[in-house]
Amino acid sequence: MKTPGGSDAAKRRAGEHAADRVTDGDTVGLGTGSTAAHAIRSLGRAVDDGLDVRGVATSYASRDLAREAGVPLADLDAVERIDVAIDGADQVSDDLALIKGGGAAHAREKVVDAAAARFVVVVDPSKEVPVLDRSIPVEVLPDARTTVRRAIRELGGTPTLRAAERKDGPVVTDNGNLVLDCEFGTISDPGTLATGLATIPGVVEHGLFVDLADEVHVGRADGVTVRTPE
Repeated sequence: MKTPGGSDAAKRRAGEHAADRVTDGDTVGLGTGSTAAHAIRSLGRAVDDGLDVRGVATSYASRDLAREAGVPLADLDAVERIDVAIDGADQVSDDLALIKGGGAAHAREKVVDAAAARFVVVVDPSKEVPVLDRSIPVEVLPDARTTVRRAIRELGGTPTLRAAERKDGPVVTDNGNLVLDCEFGTISDPGTLATGLATIPGVVEHGLFVDLADEVHVGRADGVTVRTPE
């Protein structure tokens, strides 16, 4: 369930602005999605100009794009640290809580983003909201989808199995799992909900990213705004 949104120009400004923060010698987490893709392409151009970096991809898509752009890659378990991760979001609230997972890559994204010394989020203005209210992607083990659905309903959510767009059947993640898109309405306490989802047996990862973002770069018509936690 990919997120419709703002202009490609705004996304490009945000992605390129964040990529400009990467310094020589950095190991960079490479996010997934259209805005993060601009950052990856910008890093590729910088590598062509002599920047020494290596990327840790969060999905097959970001890995393929990095290779195409000429960004050297390393496996997550082969690096000692990630200096900065650059990734998009489907929603960003006023307190910088995020919903991610429109591209079904949120499990690996969360591992990489949380491991980074600095997590930089890149979005266009259409992703900004006062309070999160979008459905939350939850990656589940295939055999656990029935029991996980039941537990999500007990938390007050309405889960829907995400269907593939170009083939019959459900979306299957890079990890071989399924995705439930879970409606909770307005999410006034994302931290408590994040804990509740994380403790359901069979849940691999959910798309609530709470207290993780260090900077949010918002591409606008006249430039880029950088938001930080208060």
